[in-house]
Amino acid sequence: MAGEPQDDCLFCKIVAGQIPATIVRETETTVAFQDINPQAPTHVLVIPRVHYRDVATLAAAEPAVAADLLRETGEVAAQEKLESHRVVFNTGSGAGQTVWHAHAHVLGGRGLQWPPG
Repeated sequence: MAGEPQDDCLFCKIVAGQIPATIVRETETTVAFQDINPQAPTHVLVIPRVHYRDVATLAAAEPAVAADLLRETGEVAAQEKLESHRVVFNTGSGAGQTVWHAHAHVLGGRGLQWPPG
């Protein structure tokens, strides 16, 4: 069921504490942790504690949690002392989504080219 933890989901296991991660922030609705394959000097993933396959599905089902997720990207950027940053949501395999749990990438610490890939 949407919103419920999934046994085969890497990010659900991080939320549950079953898989270690370098946590940088936690709220009642989100968890933020360092990406294990960083694409910039600062690369933090912000995920909802509830499971939805992508951000569009999350936003449609639980808009308040989606808003919390987006707000936390700004809190992470401030905590990491980023002068500027990029927030990326990959939706679908063609866009590079590899973990089917909604998540935001917060990237910064270097110049970021546009358009990205």
